[in-house]
Amino acid sequence: MPGGDAVSLPKATHSGELRIADMIFPCSVLENETRILTQGNFMDVMGMYYTGAVKRPAKLPSFLAFEQLKPFINKHLKDLQPLKYRTEKGQTAHGIEASIIPKICDIWMDAEEAGVLTKRQQQIAKKAKTLIRGLAEVGIIALVDEATGYQNVRDRKDLNAILDRYLRPFEARWAKRFPDEFYKEIFRLKGWTWQGMKVNRPQVVGHYTNDIVYARLEDHLLDKLREINPKDESGTRKNKHHQWLTDDFGVQELREHLVSVIAIMRTVQDNNPKRAWPEFMRRLQRSLPKKNTNYDFDFED
Repeated sequence: MPGGDAVSLPKATHSGELRIADMIFPCSVLENETRILTQGNFMDVMGMYYTGAVKRPAKLPSFLAFEQLKPFINKHLKDLQPLKYRTEKGQTAHGIEASIIPKICDIWMDAEEAGVLTKRQQQIAKKAKTLIRGLAEVGIIALVDEATGYQNVRDRKDLNAILDRYLRPFEARWAKRFPDEFYKEIFRLKGWTWQGMKVNRPQVVGHYTNDIVYARLEDHLLDKLREINPKDESGTRKNKHHQWLTDDFGVQELREHLVSVIAIMRTVQDNNPKRAWPEFMRRLQRSLPKKNTNYDFDFED
């Protein structure tokens, strides 16, 4: 958001604290409904610092102004505009739009994977991993709304949309173990036309499900499921894998895993399936790494 006089800046209407793991981030909802985290506090919590930051263009915020991050910024964030706002007390402050926090984490994690970070900066990347895992569980928008109390003043339509997005998987849909949204998101990321659950899904979806779900729940769980639930001569299984999971633990673990997976799916908004699906798998592997299994999954079509 470009600068301007303080009066023209959007003002925070609700403020609170966002808690993820042992980290606490002050956050706000602005009068234009933008959800933000306070920039200075975000940098403090993440262990970021101004000393050693490179001389930066005016539009590059301090939390990305490090020489080591340059090759990775354009990949995740383009045309990033500094965001100024007025606090509830009317003071001018700098913020970070909540929706780009996962992308900021991606930049730091990419830099770590490339081996270009200093020892001190590696600690920032470590916190970025913790943060993105926390965000994957429920979603940044809902978290900020809850922390600030903004959900109490949303109109009923918006409230229902949030509840449908974040809460439904915990209730009605779980009678089927796998919510419709799980398959709908696979179709979206692959660029396939979604025609509902009554239409048979491509056979490869079963392989994707093994890779995305069972291969990531527990070491060798998928191997054991294939042993006790083998294919018959026609290549089909008598039961679904989830029917073998115990109600008191296995099904609960499946539910929690699927909620995280769907949240990660939703963070990928690229409309090009050639980029969207690999990006989802990359984020999935970071947040929910594949466990030990005797089978690799690398399906491309």
